[in-house]
Amino acid sequence: MDQDPHDTAERELLEAVNRITPFSATTPSDEEQNEPKAEISCQVSKENPGKDDLQDSNASLSSNSSMTTKELQEYWRNEKRQCRQVKLLFEIPSTRIVEHHLSKYVMYKIIILQTGSFDCNKSVIERRYSDFEKLHRNLLEDFSEEMEDVTFPKKTLTGNFTEEIINERKLAFKDYLRLLYSMKYIRRSKKFIDFLTRPELEEAYGCLRGGQYTKALEILLEVIGLQERLTRGNPVSIVPTLCAIMVCHKDLENPASAFEYGEKALLRLHVHTGHRYYIPLLETMITLAYELGKDFLSLQEKLEEWKAKKHPIKIFTLKELAVREYVQ
Repeated sequence: MDQDPHDTAERELLEAVNRITPFSATTPSDEEQNEPKAEISCQVSKENPGKDDLQDSNASLSSNSSMTTKELQEYWRNEKRQCRQVKLLFEIPSTRIVEHHLSKYVMYKIIILQTGSFDCNKSVIERRYSDFEKLHRNLLEDFSEEMEDVTFPKKTLTGNFTEEIINERKLAFKDYLRLLYSMKYIRRSKKFIDFLTRPELEEAYGCLRGGQYTKALEILLEVIGLQERLTRGNPVSIVPTLCAIMVCHKDLENPASAFEYGEKALLRLHVHTGHRYYIPLLETMITLAYELGKDFLSLQEKLEEWKAKKHPIKIFTLKELAVREYVQ
């Protein structure tokens, strides 16, 4: 009896997938090798998987052996997607002139895009010349050697608001950010990350302190994506933002969303139980889990375990911690 072509194709694809170790890296093209090094987002603990890793991989594939051909193709795309090179691109498409009673300045609209993945999200921020100038001074303090050949657009006494000068600076600032990001130690530095995120975070926390939870949440959700892309090597650094989002959702009576972001924060603190947010976060998660009918006993056990090991100290609530962030 002739075999069903669909079954044959499915079997061949299964065999092909099983022959390939998940999370394997592909050889970069010449073009990729010449590009500035970028962060790699890949959940791999070892470059060369050992026997246990292979067994886990095969078990994972075996559990999916009932997949259709289409589902298997999507599965493999997802596996490859996790190992794609992550790189940020900076565009400055437009500007606007801001006039106050005693000052006038140009705001540059910066669009930050992620390449090397299927993520089409983008972040949009605005910065003025003095913001770039402050960043440059701060980086020179810590990275004088790396910044030795980095040029910065000079300030002019006249003509700052002409179309010609503004267009020149748009291109110069775009190249400036691209060059800074190409240098690993600079793109991972707090000063560079603060330049791209701190003004928005300060505004969001100001709204949170003022009880404007909807506005604070809107800004925080815009910032968190950019923070995650900038701090892949330091996931703990975004815990305060995740907790602030959690606080906003909780006060807006969205317990399910608050719990979701709390889980993300706890995941980043599972080996950092001494972090100042750990216990307030656990206490809030226990309350939310009880309210939502979820398992709160395992969270309670973690809390009791921590208290048994530590001396009694004053613990702020999660909201008290959040409102203290970015207080000048």
